[in-house]
Amino acid sequence: MLILIGILLNIVGIIGIVIPAMPGIVLNYIALILLYISKGKNVVSLETIIIFGLLTLMVAMLDYILPLLGAKKFGASRMGIAGAVLGMIIGMVFFPPLGVFFGLLIGAFLGELIGGKDPTQAFKAGFATFLGSITSVAVKLILALVMTVYYFWHLF
Repeated sequence: MLILIGILLNIVGIIGIVIPAMPGIVLNYIALILLYISKGKNVVSLETIIIFGLLTLMVAMLDYILPLLGAKKFGASRMGIAGAVLGMIIGMVFFPPLGVFFGLLIGAFLGELIGGKDPTQAFKAGFATFLGSITSVAVKLILALVMTVYYFWHLF
């Protein structure tokens, strides 16, 4: 039964990487814990669980940090960052799953315009925020795929 739940968690976890309202990477990690519980430390070591746990925590934190770092690197002001955060929340709530990405872009753009920047600078800040968000998704997807492959490799 735990094996079946783990398989489902891996599938839903990968889907959850793209749908921001779901804790995708965490579900992949929980699947590994279930594999550890069901198969024992002879199949999956505790050290492996700890390493994947730390990677999961780090990637989950980067999910929030990378878009803001991208915005800051391209000169986003506090208004742009505040707009990005607000846009991300609005996009996630009202336009899932892709609304979070476009909410970041539009929110940062509008925040910069309100802050007095010209449209070209405002767009650069918004686009950098969008790229940071896409990079975050790519990093999460890579880790989720690595954990899923590890799960299935050690399952059989």
